[in-house]
Amino acid sequence: MNAAAKMSDLVKVGPVLSRRMMLGAGSGLVLALSLPARAADAPPKYGRDAQEQGWRDDPRIFVALAPDGTVTITCHRAEMGQGIRSSLAMVIADELGADWARVRLTQADGDEERYGNQNTDGSRSMRHWLLPMRRCGAAMRMMLEQAAAAQLGVPAAELSSGGHKVSHAKSGRSVDYGALATAAAKLAVPPRDLVKLKDDSALGMVGQEGIRSLDFAAMTTGTAQYGIDATMPGMVFAAVARPPVLGSKVVSFDASAAKAVAGVIDVIELPAPVTPPMFQPLGGVAVIARNSWAAMKARDALKIEWSASPHDSYDSVTYRARSLELARQPGEVHRSRGDTTGVLAKSAKRISAEYSAPHIAHATMEPPAAVVKCDGTSCEAIACVQAPGGTRDMLGAMLKLDKSKVTVHQTLLGGGFGRKSKPDFVAEAALLSRSLNGTPVKIVWSREDDIRHGYYHTTSVQRLEANLDSGVPTAWLHRIVSPSIVSIFADGITREQGWELEMGPINTPFAIPNLQVETGEAIAHARIGWFRSVYNIPHAFAIQSFAAELAHAAGQDQKDYLLRLIGPDRVIDPRTLGDTNGSEDPDLYPIDTKRLKGVVEAAAAGIGWGRKKKGWGYGIACHRSFLAYTAVAFAVSVDKGKLTVHRADIAIDCGAQVNLDRIRAQMEGAVMMGLSLALTGEISFKKGAVEQGSFDDYPVLRIDGAPRELAVHLVGQNLKAPPSGVGEPGLPPVAPALCNAIFAATGKRIRDLPIRDQLSKA
Repeated sequence: MNAAAKMSDLVKVGPVLSRRMMLGAGSGLVLALSLPARAADAPPKYGRDAQEQGWRDDPRIFVALAPDGTVTITCHRAEMGQGIRSSLAMVIADELGADWARVRLTQADGDEERYGNQNTDGSRSMRHWLLPMRRCGAAMRMMLEQAAAAQLGVPAAELSSGGHKVSHAKSGRSVDYGALATAAAKLAVPPRDLVKLKDDSALGMVGQEGIRSLDFAAMTTGTAQYGIDATMPGMVFAAVARPPVLGSKVVSFDASAAKAVAGVIDVIELPAPVTPPMFQPLGGVAVIARNSWAAMKARDALKIEWSASPHDSYDSVTYRARSLELARQPGEVHRSRGDTTGVLAKSAKRISAEYSAPHIAHATMEPPAAVVKCDGTSCEAIACVQAPGGTRDMLGAMLKLDKSKVTVHQTLLGGGFGRKSKPDFVAEAALLSRSLNGTPVKIVWSREDDIRHGYYHTTSVQRLEANLDSGVPTAWLHRIVSPSIVSIFADGITREQGWELEMGPINTPFAIPNLQVETGEAIAHARIGWFRSVYNIPHAFAIQSFAAELAHAAGQDQKDYLLRLIGPDRVIDPRTLGDTNGSEDPDLYPIDTKRLKGVVEAAAAGIGWGRKKKGWGYGIACHRSFLAYTAVAFAVSVDKGKLTVHRADIAIDCGAQVNLDRIRAQMEGAVMMGLSLALTGEISFKKGAVEQGSFDDYPVLRIDGAPRELAVHLVGQNLKAPPSGVGEPGLPPVAPALCNAIFAATGKRIRDLPIRDQLSKA
């Protein structure tokens, strides 16, 4: 069958854009938070202002209480190892007074009209859902108490809840939650202004250590269901030969050898995407087979002639050289305070440095995977996506189906890092299933598919200049040449956009009177996508490395000098820096330099800053991202080119800290991932094609590269404070802290990532 004609109506699908993207039970009691239709990423404000954002506290969607007392909590966020399913359930259960052993989890399908925003990115899940989930649990508790009051014949004010029951102290009687489920289900939800949260001191799980994950047993015994595990009756398997260069198209193909492979059912051409690429499949030729092995072997046997592409000449080496030329020239000004260029021109002591970082791939342990059934009148998908609601919208638009005819079941994710909020792989399976008249099609990308055809983290070249006439700079110039994520959504985008520059350069909180940020032209020759911590990674690398270089040039201690750069304790309105603050309320989330200095001091104290050990070097860096403050310190040595990381200390101040074990795990993971990216993370292009293919030439950190000791320091716990991000903020300070430590140990300054072969000369 040649299905190209059937799929020629592939439409240009506009994405559901998030803030980051900038352009998204029986007769028992069923309770939850209900949300009206709204913009995909309008966040609720923290605290009393949440109601102003259109959020209602009607607890009839997320929680189900069965007559046997089992509490089932529906999670509408993606679980990809960060522990959000258990964390949100913990918040509800704690307010409810439920027995944690009687709590179960279920995963929501994609439905943003029902659940609100489901795009799990930007470290927003707890930030946006802590208070709504607390109110959800509290409202449910009050309804159970009202039902118990009627059953026991006592005033509700005399009752208390906890331990999965409602108790009456005066009479010594109590009623299990399950016995109240049917009666409570008939009651009205209490008005929002009457919902009373527990005092923070009465919470038994939130903010505590050692709370058991509800997913832990399934994840460690192999019974957890990921996208790669998904099945449908009668499904077939697909492997796709995608164009080696972005923008290349199929001219012709010979499928005779592929069709001769046992188990092959059909060979189908996928249409080339229209521009801009967005989340469309890349096109190519797909092999349909009865098993995945046959599909992959037959794909290898295809003979395909590809067209020329505008990106055929993309070469990482020459692109970096050109970017350096642009970084040395005046660029487009995005922030200017004072007279930076004038002060620098008159300075007697002027320091400059240039930093570069390559593309990197997400390389999640579980590659993109989906199984989809689409017969032209409806579509059902099971997939490891970070944005099930957005995936549903995309499928509906692409297939020209009403959303009511599209179902997206979200599985657990074996890692996400931003890759799996781009559902191109789900679209591939949907198009192929439709071409097969509704036969379910399963696609699992191979590691080579994942490395060579992903959405890559941007490449970056940056130049910084500062004066040191008075020991600390009075002028700071930051030039950036880096392609923008927006290039996948709109043509003609040739430099970083404002929201991307807010990830470090625009909102640098240094006490420097003259500061200017500029960008140079950077055309995207690959699909640029968001990656864990996004542009904070290269920006923090340059800013924090340069801060350490200035300290050395000034002959001062690196940590002390960093604190001097941050300056006196002050609270800065982000708007005064041209920073939209990630669309969050600047009154709730100002830039607080005291908190930034606090994590620097915590990491430094942990590493034992100031101690001397022969051959060892100490490095430190800090960064504010996703409204949280983090700092990392390393102690390292280098012997004959071999790096040993003796110790790492990472400190975070993220406001309200809910699930302490998961915060620690996220910080530990950030250190490991940050080390891996800094040491070996590189995707390079030659003649428009990716040069790497798997973990042999795109390696991840091995155990011998991990720190001998690793400590996490949780700073500033305050459950009354607005919660901020956790999943992403730990990553940005890792590379600069590591390079600063290597310099302290060896005297070799590393300005270009990855570090890899540069240590042989140290």
